[in-house]
Parts: sequence; C-alpha cells; structure tokens
Amino acid sequence: MFEVFGFYKFIKLISLKKNKDILQNILKEKSIRGTIIISNEGLNGTITAKPVDIKFAINKINKIFKFKEFDSKNNSKSIFQPFHKLKIKIKKEVVPMNLLLNKKMQKKDSHVEPNKWNKLIKDKNTFVLDSRKPFEYRVGTFKRSINPDVANFRDFPKFLNKLDKAKPIAMFCTGGIRCEKASVYLEKKGFKNVYQLKGGILNYLKKVDEKDSLWKGECFVFDNRISLKHGLKIGTYSMCSGCRSPISIKDKKSKKYEEGVSCPNCLDRLSEIQKSRFRMRQNQINRAKELGKEHIFKKEFS
Repeated sequence: MFEVFGFYKFIKLISLKKNKDILQNILKEKSIRGTIIISNEGLNGTITAKPVDIKFAINKINKIFKFKEFDSKNNSKSIFQPFHKLKIKIKKEVVPMNLLLNKKMQKKDSHVEPNKWNKLIKDKNTFVLDSRKPFEYRVGTFKRSINPDVANFRDFPKFLNKLDKAKPIAMFCTGGIRCEKASVYLEKKGFKNVYQLKGGILNYLKKVDEKDSLWKGECFVFDNRISLKHGLKIGTYSMCSGCRSPISIKDKKSKKYEEGVSCPNCLDRLSEIQKSRFRMRQNQINRAKELGKEHIFKKEFS
C-alpha cells in the first residue's frame, strides 16, 4: 500500500536550483515519486511512497526549506504507485496567476472547515465557485456551484473581476492552493466576504460522510488514480489515451470510444494518421500484456 501525500506552503524561498537538486537526490534514493513545484513564493506538490518514506520526505522538505508546518496537507492511500517518476520543477509561481503571494498579503483566515461547509453553500445568497478547470468540474462538483470555464488559471482573474462584491463567495478546489491565491486576489480587489474550503475537496471527501455530503460525482486528481470518491477511495474514471481527458463508464459505452485511441471528447478532432498511430500503440500494449511484459508507454496526466 502506498501513501499519497499532498501539500503546499507559501513561504519566501531562495536558492531554488540548489535546493531542488538536493531534494531530488534525497527523494530518488528512497524511490519517492510525484510532482513538486517550487518557486520564490513557496512550494506545492504530491508525492507517493511507503508510509515510512513519506515521513522521511516530510522531514527533509521541512529541513531544506526551513519551515515546520505546511499551510495545508492531505493524505490518502493507493494500492498501486500512482506516479511513474519524480518530477521537481522550478516555476515563477506555484499557481500561475500573475500574483506572487507572500505572508503580508494573507490578511485574514477565510478557511471553512468541512463540517461547516454545507451550511455556507446551502445559503442561496452565497456564490459557490468551483475554481478548477472545466474537465475537473465535469467529473464532479458541489451542488449549486459555478465554474468559470477557463482552461488556463492565468485567465481566472478576468472571471473574478465580474463577480458581485456584495455577495459572499465560497470557493473550492482539489487541495486548496488555487483558492488560496484567488481569495487573496479578491481581497485586494475589495471583496469582503470570501471563504474557501479548508484542505479542499479531498479534505471534505475524507471527513464528511457520504450521506451528509453535498458533493456530486467524483474528484479528479492529477495522478494515475484519475479520480477519488468519498472516503478517498479510488473512483471509476479512466484516462483517454487519445486526448488525455478523464472518461467515465458511460463514455466507454459510446460508439466514439475505442480503447487506447479515442473517446467522445476527441474522436471528431483526431486525424486518421493519429488514430492509426494510437491503434498501433494499443496493439503493442495488448501484445506486451499477453507476454507478461510491461509496455514502454507510460504517460501520466500532468
């Protein structure tokens, strides 16, 4: 059983290249996989390994970047290793929004605990905002939520600028980091009642019983588990090999679905050359399975 540990921390960081190399070497020695983004404003990541090695990694991250506690963290389990490799990237921002976050900008604690979230979003005066990408929204979301339908988070402020400042805004995302930046942006623009789900959707699905839940569907995650259900159990979604979009059981029953080739989202957009290439790859994968071998094709969603 693998432990999956997601985290973020907003903190002023220096010596990014040096610390990236140190961390990468340490984690590789323990066969720890996942994705970590570091920038001058902090770090954000998800890593997977055996529980004892995750504990080791947390201690090393805290020591290298000189802080004691993460701003947010979440733990879940996986019966298989959900990442193919370790990737540590240096970026201008941990979440691209053209807004570098620092502690001085975090004016108030607007986090709402999962057990109080339902009451907030049931209020018809509250604007419930799903700050994730459209394909994530289609996999699952909260009742009454609105999605801005922007593919790039850098375009998110254009949507936020249109919101009513008089209305309470309840925002949520997978683990909380996208809302962290969006809430600060709104406060800078003069919004007074901005709230965010503490620990994000994953924290809600972990702590709120399904019978009491206002969540509908599953939660997309950026690893090879694809989606999670209540209790953070692995969901029912797969990934289309043609367009790298999450696909449901219903999608697989469509005439437009072909394993390893296409789905209803992409069939009409793929060229015949692409389809032929994907079919050849799928035949190779099937042949490798028959021989008890592992095919070289390993591509995770990122």
